[in-house]
Amino acid sequence: MKIAVAGALGRMGRAVTQTVEAQPGLALAASFDRPGLTGEVLMSQDAALEAVDVIIDFTNAAASAELASACAARGGPALVIGSTGFDEAQLAAIAEASRKIAIVRAGNFSLGVNMLMGLVEQAARRLGPDAYDIEIFEAHHRRKVDAPSGTALMLGEAAARGRNVELGKVGRHARDGITGPRPAGEIGFSVMRGGGLIGEHSVTFAADDEILTLSHSARDRGLFARGAVVAARWVAGRPPGEYDMRDVLGLSD
Repeated sequence: MKIAVAGALGRMGRAVTQTVEAQPGLALAASFDRPGLTGEVLMSQDAALEAVDVIIDFTNAAASAELASACAARGGPALVIGSTGFDEAQLAAIAEASRKIAIVRAGNFSLGVNMLMGLVEQAARRLGPDAYDIEIFEAHHRRKVDAPSGTALMLGEAAARGRNVELGKVGRHARDGITGPRPAGEIGFSVMRGGGLIGEHSVTFAADDEILTLSHSARDRGLFARGAVVAARWVAGRPPGEYDMRDVLGLSD
């Protein structure tokens, strides 16, 4: 299978490159980065699209949406997107592209995080808003530009699904000043940025008499690269559509 890495000069791009090169049955057939950047191992985006079966993309929201449209215009290759921080127009562009190509888009490619999402959904379904408040905390390195993280939002969506509500209606992203009593059913988010933290996420269910916390800590950026490569193997040859890691791991059922 021929793989291309978008954003090859970035931290995640380098991690994905190393993972692809170490895996049997995969060939790193192309690497590219921002337009105008060239080097011994880089090629243009257009040339990469012609040369590969799957592109793994950890760039940024705008670049990923544009790349999805470019892939769709050619009828391929398939795409694995690990960028976060999308706005509605960018998500719409990816959804439109997925009508012509197969796309796996996930805010987190960790097996542990995706298992955590399933546990959060189950806990939210059983620990109702009449007794349990939900708070989501995430911490990342100082260079991360979007907040809350894509993973935190995925955990919020999982909690909202468990309670059969829309996150947009119950999510609380900031508290400052005199905010009044906490509304029942609210799902709160808090964020830390600092140092070289790779990724910390926790979901707390707080009642008057007990607190349950489900958490995940990333120790090595390579775990996300390995998950993305698993997704690339899975998505190659799939029919057009937008998939996530629950599909890749068989957890959707």
